[in-house]
Amino acid sequence: MYTVAVRRDLIARHYLIGGDWGAENNPHSHHYVIEVRLKSAELDQHGYLVDIVKIEAELQAIIDYFGESMLNDLPEFEGLNPSIEHFSRIICSKLLTAIAPPGSGQFTARIWENDSCWAAYSMGY
Repeated sequence: MYTVAVRRDLIARHYLIGGDWGAENNPHSHHYVIEVRLKSAELDQHGYLVDIVKIEAELQAIIDYFGESMLNDLPEFEGLNPSIEHFSRIICSKLLTAIAPPGSGQFTARIWENDSCWAAYSMGY
């Protein structure tokens, strides 16, 4: 099984809703680290899962969209608690659609909220 991964940093703001999480209920920012992984047993005609330059460019477009924003105000989070679980699913779906890998495999978006805590979402394609 082949794996390609890309990591990028992102700073965004949010506040948690639907429960009593103390200071987390107030607007605050996080320095997120986003890691995306593509796994497949198949390579394209060039020997790539997906050209890593394309992954970097599409991930950067997503970071440019979410970066420095208030996640709660974005349509992707309408009606949702802006948790890293939801955030990882949203990024996974957006990036998988953007890179459109050939064949079949698994795509995962992992978001680190700090040095020791992360959430991930995986999708088959």
